[in-house]
Amino acid sequence: MNLKPQDVLVLLKLVAMGHQAWAYHRLALELGMSPSEVHAAIKRALAANLALQEGDRVVPNTRNLEEFLVHGLRYVFVPERGQMCRGMLTAHAAPPLATHFVPDAEPPPVWPSVDGEVRGMQFSPLYKSAPEAAGRDRQLYELLALVDAIRGGRAREREWAIREIRERMERYEKSAES
Repeated sequence: MNLKPQDVLVLLKLVAMGHQAWAYHRLALELGMSPSEVHAAIKRALAANLALQEGDRVVPNTRNLEEFLVHGLRYVFVPERGQMCRGMLTAHAAPPLATHFVPDAEPPPVWPSVDGEVRGMQFSPLYKSAPEAAGRDRQLYELLALVDAIRGGRAREREWAIREIRERMERYEKSAES
């Protein structure tokens, strides 16, 4: 069993949703995937212990997911960088990190998109449908941008992103207790 990038996308979506009930079909529509892809992603996440079965629900195993995002993701899902293009801001140039970093002379990292409003350096998304899904869900967008800062950011950007990911995983856990 090998993890795939869409497995992380599905888990991040579950974190972004909080503890709402979900269905495979709904997740598939929101993530631009097929229900069978979502089902396979959940199976792999369970097998990798990045998700837990709680009764009839599957929830992210936030402690293990956080550890994977912080220590393994950038070695497994290395971003591809390309030329200048129009796209959607990501990594340190997107919320929530954009408020902490002053733009420099270098073009910002962007996910290529024909609807993109910003010119920047091409930065491959975690999964092909991630930009579209992020456009529909602000919480997911921020999580994906944080993940991209970990995948391809400089040391300082990674540190901020790791801190923010940890806080969001902790908030997710605390919201389950309420």
